[in-house]
Amino acid sequence: MGTKYWKIRLEDMLEVGVHFGHQARRWNPKMAPYILTEREGIHILDLTQTARLLSEACDLVASAAGKGKQFLIVGTKYQAADVVQSAATRAQCHYVNEKWLGGTLTNWSTTETRLQRLEDLEGKAERLHNSSEGRAATLGRQLAQLRRDLGGIRYMKSLPDIAIIIDQRKELIATRECIALGIPTICLVDTDCDPDLTDIPIPANDDSRASIRWILNKLTTAIREGRH
Repeated sequence: MGTKYWKIRLEDMLEVGVHFGHQARRWNPKMAPYILTEREGIHILDLTQTARLLSEACDLVASAAGKGKQFLIVGTKYQAADVVQSAATRAQCHYVNEKWLGGTLTNWSTTETRLQRLEDLEGKAERLHNSSEGRAATLGRQLAQLRRDLGGIRYMKSLPDIAIIIDQRKELIATRECIALGIPTICLVDTDCDPDLTDIPIPANDDSRASIRWILNKLTTAIREGRH
């Protein structure tokens, strides 16, 4: 549909700092095609490519959403956690924003068992509401842990169709699980990432809350439009 349809404007990206990469010495040479220049030891990303790839990603998720596909958004770094939860909730996507548990996708049967355990404990917590303080406290701790680890995927009944990943380096285990299972990925890739590990790399500053929020807003808006 193009960058105009999705209102992807270079000036907006400049305003939220999407173009700032890492220190030049921390780069991954595979990101060279997406880097415009170096300024005071910092790599500057080529926003024309960011716009093109983000537009491509928006087209993909809108089309997939129109076919009823399910999305998983992953971002556990502190700059991303609340932004991921907010964007995913707004677009009715599944999400992981606290900690990626190894095998979440590749060992799906174990994840399903954990999700069932969460459901069972919540039912038990309601029944034990007026019971002994000790039992209720123990149950409360177990529930809090499960909700923290699994709360964003509690309604995920099967593997997702597409994963959106913030900070590929930090979420490398999640990225590799998607690759192993053939789940297409859209990744925010900063200048220290490997764009070859994702289906659609979006060159962007993955350390700035404003940058992460702006890009996720475009993707989740596309998902919502595709559904409607």
